[in-house]
Amino acid sequence: MHPGSDCAVPTRIRAVASMPCGHCASPPAPAARACEDGRVSSVATPPDTVVLDSVIADLHTGAVRWAALDTAARSALLFAVRDAIAAVATEWADAAARAKGLDPDDPYAAEEWMSGPYAALTMAEAFARSLAALARGGSTLDGARLGTAPGGRVAVRVLPESLQQRVLFHGFAAEVWMRPGETAASVRARAGLGARVPEESGGVGLVLGAGNISSIGPADVLTELVAENRASLLKLNPTFASLRPMYEQAFAPLIELGAMRVVNGDGIVGGYLAEHPGIDKVHITGSGATHDAIVWGTGEEAVRRRASNDPRLKKPITSELGGVSPVIVVPGEWTARDLRFQAEHVVTMRLHNAGHNCIAAQELVLSADWPQRDAFLAEIRRVLDELPARAPWYPGAAARVERTVAEHPGAETHRGRVLVETPADGDDALCRTEVFAPVLGWTELPGAGAEFLERAIGFANDRLFGTLGANVVIAPRDRRAMGPRFRELLVGLRYGTIGVNAWTAVGFLFPQATWGGFPGHTLAEVGSGIGVVHNAHLLADPERTVVTGPFRAFPASIAGGEWSLFPKPPWFLTARSGLATGRRLTEYGKRPSWGRLLPTLWSAFKA
Repeated sequence: MHPGSDCAVPTRIRAVASMPCGHCASPPAPAARACEDGRVSSVATPPDTVVLDSVIADLHTGAVRWAALDTAARSALLFAVRDAIAAVATEWADAAARAKGLDPDDPYAAEEWMSGPYAALTMAEAFARSLAALARGGSTLDGARLGTAPGGRVAVRVLPESLQQRVLFHGFAAEVWMRPGETAASVRARAGLGARVPEESGGVGLVLGAGNISSIGPADVLTELVAENRASLLKLNPTFASLRPMYEQAFAPLIELGAMRVVNGDGIVGGYLAEHPGIDKVHITGSGATHDAIVWGTGEEAVRRRASNDPRLKKPITSELGGVSPVIVVPGEWTARDLRFQAEHVVTMRLHNAGHNCIAAQELVLSADWPQRDAFLAEIRRVLDELPARAPWYPGAAARVERTVAEHPGAETHRGRVLVETPADGDDALCRTEVFAPVLGWTELPGAGAEFLERAIGFANDRLFGTLGANVVIAPRDRRAMGPRFRELLVGLRYGTIGVNAWTAVGFLFPQATWGGFPGHTLAEVGSGIGVVHNAHLLADPERTVVTGPFRAFPASIAGGEWSLFPKPPWFLTARSGLATGRRLTEYGKRPSWGRLLPTLWSAFKA
């Protein structure tokens, strides 16, 4: 998902001297600007300020036009966007694959369909439906089920929301947990955000797009338009410069209105735009270093401004900045098939997109008292060795892999992928730094059952950097044994998305779910970022999204006591029909129907 971009992807700094910089390098000189390409360069091409100024002026005109549209007209426009995305889906997915050095027919290209045009078109449709509900005089939560979560929280069920969705994602569920103090009545009353007052323009915003997942930037623009009534300038990360023509075709209805523009450019261009007086707000998906360079400056300037609490950026900024995502494995009695399936699951969490995801699994937390710990690690090694090799494609990633191996004498290398044991006290770079490369750390803590889960949650909260997403793997029998205690413990896991037997990136794909760091970050301590995106039900002040999935694939799921008919997930790197299913899923997403759903399911069951 990530979950990458000018943030989720390592975004860097452009300085005066040419030198390599890693994903987490500190910004060089005070005059530096945010640079998304993972390097620093002495060759700084001045931005064409005349063109950029003109683009921003056009967007201010477009913002007025957008504010003049009622919710019915906006809904119709976003349905047109969905159709435009559908029309260019193949070109979009193929271009994204080539941008990463993949042949469009390579099995790994399945990722580009599911996380690219499919995610974008379902996002456009979800926002269109929420606007349509408001246009009818209803609520964005019409038809939604509201329940409860521990601590008196309201839980909004966002998956499944239809019979077809129940069939397509059978065994999966997702809820948005609201903050303590909200009631069902207040959640319904506050839903809608800026779409409830469409005439109140949010001006013009800058979206600094991600460079790893091609739907991130477009989805962020849709969030700004609908939730904040804000026209948007999408500045692409250089890795996706070749996708600009596809984006402009896919979002032609908004571009023709003047509510959206797309530009290419490096970090110099991003810096110029962020500070432009015509930009009212900035949203960045990327690294904390880039965020801080924009907000505070670099070098001595940053030190001075932080000390006096005087940010350089004098306008609002929201962000999604990644982090170190844990996978907490609750010990239990697993079959050999369970060990293999969950090993494939964990490796997918790490190696999807060659490891270049802000939500990639980075720290595996195991029980030292689990008799099957070594067997599970052996299965993980086996999967790492069996998967087709794929070199890191994101700039700077290869150097970060080499540095990790050099810093950890016991590091194992498996076809270019690295497995590293880290200390239980969390005193390791892999716990403090998002590596954004095919590196998986693992550690062990004592205990079993609820005692282990509670200890592992404390480790994740206190020892790992970031709050974007956390994963929990637990067998149905062991979850049932904990009873209500299981959900009560989840409340203590301070992450914006929690996946239980489901990778948190699945939450990224569902537009009604929320996406962002856990609430509480500030400009001074930005962590995984401030604010949320997606959130197609337009919920006010959500706390987190919780996604659950089946522990086993069908038919083992039924034999193990789970009512789930879901096969091996098509996003698994080991799914044999992943590419075909990604294409079928996108075809289904264009215009959902039973006629398009059945071929999708048929393909998925060939995994």
